[in-house]
Amino acid sequence: MSKPDKIIRKRKQLVFTRKCFVLLFCVAFLFCCLWGIAHLNGFWLVLVWIVLGLWSWSLVQVVFCKFFNPIVTPLMVHRCFQWLRNPQRRVRFSRFLVPIEDISPNLIGMADIGENGGLFYHCRGFMFDSLYYAYNHNKKSSTLCGGSTISQQTAKNCFLPHSRTLLRKVVEAYYVLLIELLWGKKRIMECYLNIIEFGDGIYGCEAASRHYFGHSANRLTDMEASLLIATLPWPQTANPHKRNPRYDHLASVIKQKYQDYTPIVWNARWEDLDIQKVEKCNRGLLFFVKWVMLNRIKELTRKTNVEKT
Repeated sequence: MSKPDKIIRKRKQLVFTRKCFVLLFCVAFLFCCLWGIAHLNGFWLVLVWIVLGLWSWSLVQVVFCKFFNPIVTPLMVHRCFQWLRNPQRRVRFSRFLVPIEDISPNLIGMADIGENGGLFYHCRGFMFDSLYYAYNHNKKSSTLCGGSTISQQTAKNCFLPHSRTLLRKVVEAYYVLLIELLWGKKRIMECYLNIIEFGDGIYGCEAASRHYFGHSANRLTDMEASLLIATLPWPQTANPHKRNPRYDHLASVIKQKYQDYTPIVWNARWEDLDIQKVEKCNRGLLFFVKWVMLNRIKELTRKTNVEKT
């Protein structure tokens, strides 16, 4: 067996193991909840019921959104409260839901490049290389940099509030595992492009395309698509109608990278994927934790040496 075949086989085994782990975790969690209901009293019994209810609700949410786009997202609710607190702010809510077949391949490719480094179909929810970069960047720079994949952003926008807390990131990781397991890549991309914020009160690529360019999302050119994707880091402050040098630079970089981009084939097999990209995208969580701990130890050692001197 050649080396690429061994890598593909190993990767399939890893995916199968991950699915088995998620399934066993759910079964074990349900068993613990049922055992707690049968043997605990008072406060702990109420706590078990609350946890079981929240877990069941998360499953209902994910299964519902597999077939239907979310009616409203936490970000939309948050923006409504912002409007209520500021009467002078213009109230706008524009959203048109479309299937992925009615979205320009240019926009899908640009979203993959801008938000996932062109590796959306190769990764399984997390890209730890991006997390390494974001971790280092945020330590050294005053401007925050995110390392989230499209799957993580879909889980956050679809189910969770936009708070910067460790608890939210943990719950987000749980939702990412669920949607990767139950939705598949095509549905994740479709949902993402239908709920993401492209401007103040503008949600989804169809509404953004009509608002900024006056036509449907299936007619977006590569230039228009790059301008829309460049909006995503700053949807409240930069868009095709309100541009700045940083925004234009990002749009040009995305457009340039798109020239060498290979479009996603949604039914592609593992044998058809680039082995090096698959391996790059799927470095394990333990490797990331080890890397963070080593950096933390080095930092503490450096501080100790400075204090001694």
